[in-house]
Amino acid sequence: MNYPQIVTREEWLNARKELLVKEKEATRARDRLNAERRRLPMVRIDKEYVFDGPKGKVSLLDLFDGRRQLIVYHFMFDPSWDKGCPGCTNLVDNIPGNIARLYEGDTSLVLVSRAPLAKLEPYKQQKNWTTPWFSSYGSDFNYDFEATVDSGEVPGVSVFLRDGEQIFHTYSTTGRGVDILLGTYNYLDLTPLGRQEEWEEALNRSATSV
Repeated sequence: MNYPQIVTREEWLNARKELLVKEKEATRARDRLNAERRRLPMVRIDKEYVFDGPKGKVSLLDLFDGRRQLIVYHFMFDPSWDKGCPGCTNLVDNIPGNIARLYEGDTSLVLVSRAPLAKLEPYKQQKNWTTPWFSSYGSDFNYDFEATVDSGEVPGVSVFLRDGEQIFHTYSTTGRGVDILLGTYNYLDLTPLGRQEEWEEALNRSATSV
């Protein structure tokens, strides 16, 4: 396995300072991007969506649970599958057990999948998850928000804002766009070995053995 080049402390400090400049640039760019995301125009949701939950049928408005904002994670679970997507499972494993801080921000977080609730509930219990999970089986919700496309299920996030009983769609992302929700990935990105996934850029510095 290749490791970073071994250098003196002074050489490391110089290299670290060079990287720090780029990190600060990236942080400022991310702040600007977040601000631009908040300024995105929004779309009023007039269509009625019905979901199956542990307490029966609920509406999109019900998913807010009285809060002003709603984050929906589109968990890949096709009705024909017996298990949820491994990648989505990893993401939900990364959700903090206590999401009270989200609630303090007047924001609810739920999972929505196309599989029937009868498949979701056993999987949720098996994983010991507490995040609310609802089935969109039989509705257009997944299709309308591009969580189900011609090629199949797609992981993604959709964000909604509530003003009274009016609901607005403000943001959606799919694929690598959900990386920001993966806490362990953010930790691993700080390490020399990274996420240890095939797509990652290989180390291109001189190899050394440890």
